[in-house]
Amino acid sequence: MIRILQSSWFAALVGGVLYLAVTAIVLRPSQFAGARLTPSGFSAEDDPSWKFKNPDFDQWVAQIKDEQDALALRTQQLNEWQTRLDAERQEISTVTQSVAQLQTDFDRSVIRFHAQEVDNIKHQAKLIAAMSPAGAAAMLNQMPDADAVRILFAMKPDDASLILETISKMGNDEARHAANLTGQLRRVLPLDTNTVSSTAP
Repeated sequence: MIRILQSSWFAALVGGVLYLAVTAIVLRPSQFAGARLTPSGFSAEDDPSWKFKNPDFDQWVAQIKDEQDALALRTQQLNEWQTRLDAERQEISTVTQSVAQLQTDFDRSVIRFHAQEVDNIKHQAKLIAAMSPAGAAAMLNQMPDADAVRILFAMKPDDASLILETISKMGNDEARHAANLTGQLRRVLPLDTNTVSSTAP
């Protein structure tokens, strides 16, 4: 019995049992029931870093919020400007189309001289002016209005007036025709005023 008590393995066994008993007594689970340990072994509630507030961080958050609000307002303004630009572009397009239509109508209502026909018209005007008023009136009365107006425009005012007067005396229809030719003479646009020797009556 004494030999057993003196053996090294028995001493180790007794030491292990005593270590476990002391550990169980000292480290009771009830001691840690209300504590929450952080990885470093301290309670999170006791760590002052969890309660620390950085004023710069709050300022950055407020600044970012202000920038977001300003960006949203800028986006709204840009959308409104885009809508306004689209409306103005549509209005300009409408005005441009109206101007183009007016130009087309104007071009249809006027009689123009072209460079290649000026000499020919002047020659015809000289020949017709040399005819008798009745013969010249009869010839011009059968021509298309645009050609008759160009020839009358190229004549001297006295000759053109005499021919128009002769046409108007040929009958009611001819009188209306003479009046129409006189009105068209006001809408003649020569290519070069120097190429025509006289103006309309």
